[in-house]
Amino acid sequence: MTNYHRMYRFSIRPWERYGQAAETSIAALFDREEAHRPRPLGRALDLGCGRGQYTPELARRGWEAVGVDYVPAAIEAARRGSSHTETYVIGDVTELSAQELGGTFDFFLDVGCFQGLTARQQQAQGGGVTALANPGATLLMLAFSPTRMWAFLGAASQEDVERAFPGWELLAVDPADTAGLGWPLNTTTPCWYRLRLRPVQIQG
Repeated sequence: MTNYHRMYRFSIRPWERYGQAAETSIAALFDREEAHRPRPLGRALDLGCGRGQYTPELARRGWEAVGVDYVPAAIEAARRGSSHTETYVIGDVTELSAQELGGTFDFFLDVGCFQGLTARQQQAQGGGVTALANPGATLLMLAFSPTRMWAFLGAASQEDVERAFPGWELLAVDPADTAGLGWPLNTTTPCWYRLRLRPVQIQG
């Protein structure tokens, strides 16, 4: 598992650079998520939220936004910069709890968190997200494709994503915008995965 405690300690946060460089394309993805949803939008969970790069934007758009991260320093920084319309929780994405997170969710965002987990931990995150998902919930995930260069922050393939979320339908796989990132981030061929929870089949 990626040692995010150490990376935050030494101010190594390349994932924040992605959010800044790809702000416009990320906003378009959020627009797509919200286009056909009734208002109010519902609850959104930002998995591995770090210092709160995306959670406030979700709240600004009308989601009841919750960010979760297992690094206390990151959550403390997120809370200091909070607009007080979003909530931050110190927690492990492989041990998600409805009680700790205030209930279930309609939308899940994962920007580079899943890819830093072991295969077993990815399965645990997938199970936890599924248990917290309301009917019709969607998941938007950014993952960097497996490359030797990106090994220090982990990676995830489409097969890894589908294996961890077997009860979800894969709606789209879109190449992520890498313009302006610079080396080595522009060599990692990241993808956005969009999934939707499949309805429960009732046996008659």
